[in-house]
Amino acid sequence: MNTIATAVVKTPIGELLLGDFEGKLCLCDWLYRSKRNEINTRICKALNSELKPKQTPLLLETEKQLAAYFAKEINIFDLPLMPVGTDFQKKVWLLLSSIEYGKTLSYAQLSMQFGNKLAIRAIASANGANALSIVIPCHRVVGSQGELVGYAGGLAAKKHLLDLENPMPSLF
Repeated sequence: MNTIATAVVKTPIGELLLGDFEGKLCLCDWLYRSKRNEINTRICKALNSELKPKQTPLLLETEKQLAAYFAKEINIFDLPLMPVGTDFQKKVWLLLSSIEYGKTLSYAQLSMQFGNKLAIRAIASANGANALSIVIPCHRVVGSQGELVGYAGGLAAKKHLLDLENPMPSLF
């Protein structure tokens, strides 16, 4: 059985569970989310691993970059990532990664960019399965009228992240 080294990091808007598998970040997700056990089980099964608390250089670097992000010192993360999911989910997460800092897209816009305007629900589901929150910016996806919709960290956290990235007066 392999090991995913884990650590919990506190942020201004909640605690994140970080996971390092063989020097790649496979987990950066809200510690207290409704699907915590489901996400952990999916990642452990796919990587034939178990979660074990252990500090690593990658987890320390991730914590450092998250602190810099919240301090508005960086807007792009430079970390080796290992997204764990289906091919479809990985394609959606790659598309999420292309949403620029300070910008948002609606699920409809995202599905159009994906090349299938009818895939809105599947894309929303893949967005919700993202276990690399903030680093893969699923918080940048909003409703069709620009409204805040679903976020594993909660809508208050999503609003905080969007306001951090674009401190313009909110339309929400």
